[in-house]
Amino acid sequence: MEFAHDIIRKPIVTEKTVALMEQNKYTFVVDKRATKAQIKHAVEQVFDVKVTSVTTMNMKGKLRTQGRTQGYRPDWKKAIVTLKDGDSIEILEGM
Repeated sequence: MEFAHDIIRKPIVTEKTVALMEQNKYTFVVDKRATKAQIKHAVEQVFDVKVTSVTTMNMKGKLRTQGRTQGYRPDWKKAIVTLKDGDSIEILEGM
C-alpha cells in the first residue's frame, strides 16, 4: 500500500456519520490491511488536514440470499478520523 488513494476507499455518508461531522469526525471505508498510522498519513496527505486520532473497526459482511443460493458480502474495515479544531474536509461538507 504505497499510495494514499489505495488506503482510503470511499467516505461513508449516513445520518449517523453526518451527525459526527459536526464533531469534526469523518468516516471512511479503508483497506483491511491498513494500520491506524497509515490511515492517518493518507488522510493528511489527500485532504491536507491535521488528524488527531483514528478509530478503526472490522465489519463483518452480511448474509445475502439470491434465490436458493446464500452467501456473504465481503468483510470490510471502517475508520473514524478526528480532525484538529478548525480543520474540515470540504468535499463532505453540506451533506
